[in-house]
Amino acid sequence: MSQILGVKFNDYGQVYYFASGAFVVREGQHVIVKTDQGMGLGKVILTRQAPLEVDTDDEEGYKPIYRLANEKDLESVAENEALSRDAFTFCRKCVSRLKLGMKLVDVEVFFDRSKMIFYFTAPGRIDFRELIKDLVREYRTRIELRQIGVRHETQMLGAIGNCGQMCCCRRFMRKFVPVTIKMAKEQNLFLNPTKISGICGRLLCCLSFEQKGYEEFHRMCPRVGKKYTTAIGPVKVLRSNFFKKSLSVLMENFDEREVSIDEWNEIVNKPPNEEAMAEVRAQSQRMRRGGRRAMAPEPAREIESSEAWIDAEDEYEGDPVDAPDVDDRDDLQEQDSRKGRSARPADEGDDDRSRKARRPRRRRRKPPRK
Repeated sequence: MSQILGVKFNDYGQVYYFASGAFVVREGQHVIVKTDQGMGLGKVILTRQAPLEVDTDDEEGYKPIYRLANEKDLESVAENEALSRDAFTFCRKCVSRLKLGMKLVDVEVFFDRSKMIFYFTAPGRIDFRELIKDLVREYRTRIELRQIGVRHETQMLGAIGNCGQMCCCRRFMRKFVPVTIKMAKEQNLFLNPTKISGICGRLLCCLSFEQKGYEEFHRMCPRVGKKYTTAIGPVKVLRSNFFKKSLSVLMENFDEREVSIDEWNEIVNKPPNEEAMAEVRAQSQRMRRGGRRAMAPEPAREIESSEAWIDAEDEYEGDPVDAPDVDDRDDLQEQDSRKGRSARPADEGDDDRSRKARRPRRRRRKPPRK
């Protein structure tokens, strides 16, 4: 029975599917396959049985393997790895000699040595015509210089992520999906570049892993900040919790309550029941009773002259013990007469005196010092 084989040519590469044909292949074995770039040696990482009834289109989709790999093939692969290390060292020397603004990442040598690929990163376009001439003169084969991004660089080299494990792109990711800042906002993460960025300096790839779950959760949740009429009274949605699958709402009596998504679906858009209304009324009454405050007493006015004393006595309506004494008033009138003022009786010109007492006293400006 034919098998469908998942073949991988390097640790961080994609998985390609081939048909086993007449060969019986197990996981972990190496096979020789024909590709668009020539013959290649890959490792079988998974096997599955082909369906009994398959269409002709499916049969044509899976190319059969050429043969199983032997010891001589494995030895040639080891020689190719040694050649790639030597080519990496030689290429770096050429780059420093030509003073090119590029960083060499990796060198790949094909199984039949028909082609060598040099992967590099650079901030812009590089004129590497002289570099290609040196590489062709040294290795006498087809040379390709391929510029890659920082994500592919991290995938090839490997690194430890913020979580303390091997980067996902090196461990199991084979294709990169676009990651946007909108994903971080929907997941309620702090928009700190050092927290949401990986070793490569781009947004973390793991943000895309949980995005589907967050989208489904937000579809079930109401809009944050909106007011709703529920069976427990009018509420306002404050925030949502993805891990608990719950909502935090603000009640009419300013109490915060946490409800689950299932409970929210039962109480939303329903008239409030009698128990909820009675509880709200009782809470509002308690707040009114406890919210009364004693009124602060009025600050006493300063009385600076005898006229103000008289006005205070005329306007005073209260306990006679606190009213200004008559003897004090006589003393003030005597002081006014000594200063040359005419002492008038207290019952004449009350309106004029009260108006003068209310006026603010003007201060004399001091002459500037010379």
